[in-house]
Amino acid sequence: MGSGNRASARGVSKLYFTYSAMNAGKSAILLQAAHNYRERGMDVMLWTSGHHGENALAKVGEIQSRIGLRAPAHLFRPETDMFAAIARQHGEQPQAAVFIDEAQFLTHMQVWQLARVGDELGLPVLCYGLRTDFRGELFEGAAALLAIADDLREARTICHCGRKATMSLRQDAAGDAVKEGAQIGVTKTDYVSLCRKHWLETLRG
Repeated sequence: MGSGNRASARGVSKLYFTYSAMNAGKSAILLQAAHNYRERGMDVMLWTSGHHGENALAKVGEIQSRIGLRAPAHLFRPETDMFAAIARQHGEQPQAAVFIDEAQFLTHMQVWQLARVGDELGLPVLCYGLRTDFRGELFEGAAALLAIADDLREARTICHCGRKATMSLRQDAAGDAVKEGAQIGVTKTDYVSLCRKHWLETLRG
């Protein structure tokens, strides 16, 4: 049995979900955790959403943090079978853990596929993403993760008032609040994190 298999057998094969509003440093936390595994000689798989990719056929993307950390990652799309893809890679090269960035864009079925990765392959799956969209509504992937993840964690950031930011406000080019539109397909720079009080005040503006 390879070192990756030994590591995963010793580890806790849970499904984790770390969530927050925008700009809480989720990608940086993910990349640091992945680095810690690799520093100990363990292989890990990194995944991120392919929703924003210009090339629909691309299979490799990149996870980037606001502080400059980055790493290549597999791309998942709604049709991706996460269990099959991870099982195939794990069979070719034993993995110690799986990291998912932008987990809010997972489908309900994909979250259950990731639960199978933990239950059947014995690999911890660490998901990082937003809980709600700019309208205050749960993303599909976040809703499923909140329902079935073994471990829920909150990464915190603050509103301009100093209170904990729990909401993500979408802005247009003029800096005005956007109240309607597609749930995905907008760049991260179009958002600001606010506490619920100031998010509501801004929307009512």
